[in-house]
Amino acid sequence: MKMLKEALDGQLTELYNAVAASVQVQVEPVGRWFEAFLKRRSRNVSASFQELEEEEELSEEEEDEELQLEEYPMLKTLDPKDWKNQDHYAVLGLRLVRYKATQKQIKAAHKAMVLKHHPDKRKAAGEQIVEGDNDYFTCITKAIEILSDPVKRRAFDSVDPTFDNAVPSKAEGKEKFFVVFAPVFERNARWSLKKHSPSLGNMEASFEDVDNFYSFWYNFDSWREFSYLDEEEKEKAECRDERRWIEKQNRASRAQRKKEEMNRIRTLVDTAYNCDPRIKKFKEEEKARKESEKKAKAEAKKREQEEKERARQAEATAARMLKEKEEETARQAAQQAKKEKEAQKKAFKKERQKLRTTCKTQNYFTENEADSVRMMEEVEKLCDRLELTSLQTLNEALSSGNKDQSKAALEKQVQEVNVQLQKEKDAEIQAQQGSRSAEHASGGGGGLNNRGWNEEDLQLLIKAVNLFPAGTNARWEVIANYMNQHSSSGAKRTAKDVINKAKTLQKLDPHQKDEINRKAFEKFKKEHSFVPPTVDNAVPSERFDAQSESNAAPWTTEEQKLLEQALKTYPVSTPERWEKISAAVPGRSKKDCMKRYKELVEMIKAKKAAQEQVSAKNKK
Repeated sequence: MKMLKEALDGQLTELYNAVAASVQVQVEPVGRWFEAFLKRRSRNVSASFQELEEEEELSEEEEDEELQLEEYPMLKTLDPKDWKNQDHYAVLGLRLVRYKATQKQIKAAHKAMVLKHHPDKRKAAGEQIVEGDNDYFTCITKAIEILSDPVKRRAFDSVDPTFDNAVPSKAEGKEKFFVVFAPVFERNARWSLKKHSPSLGNMEASFEDVDNFYSFWYNFDSWREFSYLDEEEKEKAECRDERRWIEKQNRASRAQRKKEEMNRIRTLVDTAYNCDPRIKKFKEEEKARKESEKKAKAEAKKREQEEKERARQAEATAARMLKEKEEETARQAAQQAKKEKEAQKKAFKKERQKLRTTCKTQNYFTENEADSVRMMEEVEKLCDRLELTSLQTLNEALSSGNKDQSKAALEKQVQEVNVQLQKEKDAEIQAQQGSRSAEHASGGGGGLNNRGWNEEDLQLLIKAVNLFPAGTNARWEVIANYMNQHSSSGAKRTAKDVINKAKTLQKLDPHQKDEINRKAFEKFKKEHSFVPPTVDNAVPSERFDAQSESNAAPWTTEEQKLLEQALKTYPVSTPERWEKISAAVPGRSKKDCMKRYKELVEMIKAKKAAQEQVSAKNKK
């Protein structure tokens, strides 16, 4: 390593070569150095253990040399009987050193006080001495007795009368936090069982340091105990039971004071924590971090949703394009099929026209006018029945052969078509005969049941089917009984007859159904055009007004609902009931509402009678 020469006065030092970079080398301690390293690490110090011991011994020697005793001015006025309330450190002249005083210093102070205040010394000096333990020198003896015993000294130090137990308020802490709380924590750290307590630090302290500080104080373990303040001394007890009682009282008072002390420490830590500006800063930083994380999370979620939306749109676009492509393909296929159909239609038309033209040119291959007309009909039949290939084949045969061959080919084709038509006709006749025989077989074994269904029976069946809808118990038996009661033809219908006829009516043409319903309504209207003058208790209490006009149109579903609701709203006891009911049903007069009500009553009665009859048969 090159060393630079020292520059003289008025000269400058210049460096022309680059200085080599520093290199960090890992050194492994061994032997006694390793032992010193372990001790330094356990004590969390950087100096060696031997150096620390030497410094400690040196500091004790310096303290012993610098120890200056302070005479307690109130020493001579102390009451030896009230030794518990005296300051033992002040009695020995150690008021300033106090709990930091070593045993060597305490012994030295006691020696100095004995040499000065011993009764023999004072008596020799001509001072008057109080006999017995009433002399103030007893206080010095009691002070050395307490301070020389580690257990008694700790008990006295725990209740040090000069210690300040005050806890700063929040108002004081918020103004000057570090100035107010730093000395308080340093003062209370003397009670810790752990030798090294963390300092409060400053505003620049890291989160780990602050967290370590408050963790230490929230888990503070104090050695402070309050046995010195025991009100009773167990040595003065006269018996074992009294001694036990005294011990119990002392333990309770100590526990109470210990609890108060821990509450004081907890209050101090809580107040400091609430006033600490660093905690507020850390909370704001944590809140900002959480907000940023939340924002980043929301942005990530938004990006994910946008990606999903883009993927969905891409998928929808692909599906739409595929659908459009399929629709285009289907459209082209439909156009192609339409073109082929039109081409086939044109080919059909062409071949049929060719066949007609050829036959017409040849006068339908006959000389007789009647045969010509017959052949014309046969040719038209061929045009309707033959396929395109058959027409093409026939036209080729007619155009390629002579007249006789053409006539033979035409007649052969006509014969084949007629044979096919005859077969179809026979099959249709056979199917009709089979259906008639099946219907005849389903009608029963003979008698009145084989009678046909007249128009009145059909209308009655339609009415019964509407009157007893699906879900009615023994529906078809109820319908059959209803028809047997109200039919004027005298035919007795069974449930099987009714079911078969209902199925037949379902297969009818809609126009036929409308015609049957129209005739049934006309018959119903004709039967109910006159209202008998006598009615039972179920009919309205008022008579029809002969002068009022009635609406002959059938009741709609909406009108029926309005009528039913009006009947519920206005009971029998309501004055002018039917005027109010007719007003609630637009387009219907009082007479229409009363007539409809009577019809509903009759229908309900008929329905109940039919159901009761069926129930009676089932019980038998």
